[in-house]
Amino acid sequence: MSTPIIARIDPLKLRENVYFALRDAFTRGAFAPGDVLSLRTLADQLGVSMTPVREAVRRLVAEGALVDTPSRTLMVPAFDARRAADLKAARLALEKLALDQAMERITPAEIDALDAILARPKTGPATQPDLIANHDFHHTLYGVSGSAILLPMIEALWLQYGAYLNLIINRPAAGLIDEHAHHHEIIAALRKGDRGAAHAALEADITRSFHVLLP
Repeated sequence: MSTPIIARIDPLKLRENVYFALRDAFTRGAFAPGDVLSLRTLADQLGVSMTPVREAVRRLVAEGALVDTPSRTLMVPAFDARRAADLKAARLALEKLALDQAMERITPAEIDALDAILARPKTGPATQPDLIANHDFHHTLYGVSGSAILLPMIEALWLQYGAYLNLIINRPAAGLIDEHAHHHEIIAALRKGDRGAAHAALEADITRSFHVLLP
């Protein structure tokens, strides 16, 4: 298993920065289902002591990204088809709600900003989807909703989805995905104010990744 890339952090606001660095790594699919993690290894990668890592890990356990096993081993939850199906259903429901609220408030300038995210040079391996652009597109769009309820819930779902994303991007089928096709469809729907088309594009975007895991 390759060593996951986790950004080193600034010593200011240490505890929060450790948590956000680890949460970002999970959300980007840095860890796969069944991976066993070491507090010492995480601390070394982040360049901090074990205390803030231990606190961050407790939060990640509470949020479902990690499991503290009876043997005190920290493990990413193993793949479970039922759990994946539930994540898919929850993402579809909540992200459509956030999209609806965003469409009521979004401005032409904010739509242009979404377009600019898709136009950025691709980061990461050429054979894999651009996970940073994908994350930034969706969360910038949902952020327009301004919902203090939906946004944290969506973040929590993406956190749990991250391990399954690791499986998806490392399968050959991932390289065949036109990663921004549905994103461009969403933007076109936003410009027209077409809620039905926006819903259809979002649903297609979410479900196609799960189809790799749940044929």
